[in-house]
Amino acid sequence: MVAENVTLGRRGVVTIPSHLRRLYNLDEGSLLIIEQRDDGILLRPAVATPVPPEVYTARRQAEFLLNNAVDDKDYARARRECKKLGVDPDTVPHDRPGAMD
Repeated sequence: MVAENVTLGRRGVVTIPSHLRRLYNLDEGSLLIIEQRDDGILLRPAVATPVPPEVYTARRQAEFLLNNAVDDKDYARARRECKKLGVDPDTVPHDRPGAMD
């Protein structure tokens, strides 16, 4: 490894030499990780892995409704909504409001 000097510009901007940008396939907008180390700063390419969004099934929606109920009235409403979704609320694991008191 060869060390190279670069200059810190306004607002903390550092220009990575072009041969290193090509070597590591870095373009404008590339994600980088910067780490504080005892001997200085380490800058390395980052890999962003897209996370597919969760698809909420009717049963999962029912679980949210039941677990987020704050009182008996809200709980009764959540049970009605579960039934509208076609889910029997008694088959969904959840904590009834006040059960933790």
